[in-house]
Amino acid sequence: MQCKGFLFDLDGTLVDSLPVVERSWCHWADKHGLSHDEVLNFIHGKQAITSLRHFLPGKTEAEIQAEFTWLEQIEATDIDGITALPGAIALLKHLDEAGIPWAIVTSGSIPVAHARHKAAGLPAPKAFVTAEQVKRGKPEPDAYLLGAKLISLEPGECAVVEDAAAGVLSGLAAGCHVIAVNVPKDAPRLSEADYMLTTLEALNVVRQADGTVDVSLKH
Repeated sequence: MQCKGFLFDLDGTLVDSLPVVERSWCHWADKHGLSHDEVLNFIHGKQAITSLRHFLPGKTEAEIQAEFTWLEQIEATDIDGITALPGAIALLKHLDEAGIPWAIVTSGSIPVAHARHKAAGLPAPKAFVTAEQVKRGKPEPDAYLLGAKLISLEPGECAVVEDAAAGVLSGLAAGCHVIAVNVPKDAPRLSEADYMLTTLEALNVVRQADGTVDVSLKH
């Protein structure tokens, strides 16, 4: 597969934040008398506000915003156990050294995303797209379209790297290449991804003199 730049999801793709995400949402579920499984099976890859609207259909927008602020505070301050996923730091450093543009495109809000990015010790991206910057979150294409624009590339020149079903759909809808990392095998349209991996360590990335990037799998 060939591209010119990369758009990375954050949680579950570059950063292992699963313990924090599940702790926070289970705490919220308990507050509202909802089952943990029901909540955790819905939230991954989506903006928190989208999940809150789903689970609180009778609430006003002001009430939902108050719930969001409560949840955001918990998620932004709980960084216990957050680490970079295998191969993430090495891959990002390689992209920087090779002059290959990349951005982080997350469904998380600024406080949450920046806290996790810092806690994991990741290099700084050229652009950082968060929930505040798009009206429609994943699985809609808006976030990845903005990410491509911010690194001065066309969507078709970008490779989206994602772990969530909603993110894969978002990348495909944006017209990007998609590299799926540990995406559930029953995820819709997963067969349309260029690669399906279990770890970023499997990627081999080489920049050519004209700026084209060859992406393959290590053997």
